[in-house]
Amino acid sequence: MDLENIEKEFSGHSKVFIALKEIFLRHQEINTLLEDPKTYEDHKLSEKLNKERAELDRPAKHFKEYAELVETIINTKNIIDNESDEDIKQLAKDEILKDQELKQKLEIILTDLITKTDPNDSRDIFLEIRAGTGGDEAAIFAGDLYRMYTKFTEKNSWSSEIISLTEGDHGGYKEIIIKITGSNVYGEMKFESGTHRVQRVPETETQGRVHTSAATIAVLPVVQTIDEVQINNNDLRIDTYRASGAGGQHVNKTDSAVRITHLPTGTVAECQDGRSQHKNKSQALEILYSKLLVQEQDQQKRETAEERKSLVGSGDRSERIRTYNFPQGRVTDHRINLTLYKLEQILEGNIEPVVDELKKSL
Repeated sequence: MDLENIEKEFSGHSKVFIALKEIFLRHQEINTLLEDPKTYEDHKLSEKLNKERAELDRPAKHFKEYAELVETIINTKNIIDNESDEDIKQLAKDEILKDQELKQKLEIILTDLITKTDPNDSRDIFLEIRAGTGGDEAAIFAGDLYRMYTKFTEKNSWSSEIISLTEGDHGGYKEIIIKITGSNVYGEMKFESGTHRVQRVPETETQGRVHTSAATIAVLPVVQTIDEVQINNNDLRIDTYRASGAGGQHVNKTDSAVRITHLPTGTVAECQDGRSQHKNKSQALEILYSKLLVQEQDQQKRETAEERKSLVGSGDRSERIRTYNFPQGRVTDHRINLTLYKLEQILEGNIEPVVDELKKSL
C-alpha cells in the first residue's frame, strides 16, 4: 500500500489524513502484537489491546477500503493514458466515474469519523452530581438524576460503584460521585455535564407554587495511566477526616475519608465510601487525575480553538443545559433547542432521544 500516493488523492483536510494513517498503522501494529503468544500471557495487556483495536476497527476498515479504491483509480488512469483501444478506454472512463463517486462518499465518512470522535469516548467515567440552588428540593432533584443515570447505566449493561456521597436532610443527595465502567461510557455521557434545572411543586409547598431548583453534573473521563497527567507529589495536600453517613451500625468511626488538594490549581478530589483509608486515597487520586486531565484538555482546546472549530465545530459546555418541567411533562435541552414531552420516560433512564440529538448537533 503506497500511502504517499493515496495521500495525494485525498481531497479532504491533510490533518484528517494524517490522523487516519496513524490509526491504520496502529491498528496493524495491534494485530501483530495480538498474534504474539507472549501478549496473551499478560492478561491486562491483551485486554487493553483488544479494547483499543475495537475502537480503531471502523476507521481502519474504511481507510483500507479507501486505500484499495484509490489504487484501483490510479491503475484505471494508467489504462486510460496507455491504452490505444477506444472501447477499452471508454470502459475505463465509465469505471473511473463510479469509483470517483464512491471515493467522495468514503472521504466524507472518514472525515466524520475523525472530526466527530473524541479521544476520551472509550473511557470509563466519574459522574459527579451536586445539589445546586434550591435547598432540600435541589438535593431531592440530585437524587432523581442519580436514579435516572443508574437506570441508563443498567440499560447499557455498564457497572457502577459509589465513590462518595453526602445525603440530603430530607432525601436525595447534597453530593454523590459514582464510577461507571463499560463500553464507550464517556462517549454516551459526555454531553450531560452542566447545570440541570427542575421546575415543579415541592411536596412541602402548601399553595401549589412551582419552584425552580438546580443540580450540576460533571462527567470526568477516567485516566487509564498516570503517565497521561504529570503531578508532582509535593503539590498535593492530603487530608483525612471522618466520613459522613446516615448513622447506625455502618457509621464510620475512623478518619478513613480522604480529601486531596492539588495546590497549584486548587483542584479537590475526595472519597469517603470505603472503610480503608488506603482505598479511599487511591480512588481520590484517580478522580484528581481525571479532573486535571479534563483541565489540561480544555486548555489545549482553548489554545487551538480556531483550528479545532474549522475541523469539528464548537461544543463547549454551557451553564444551564437542560430543564425538567414537571407541570408540562417536558424536558428541554437548551443547547440544541430540543423539547420532548417525555419527562417520565426520560427520568426512568430513557435518555437516548436526547443523547442521540446531542451527538448529531454538538
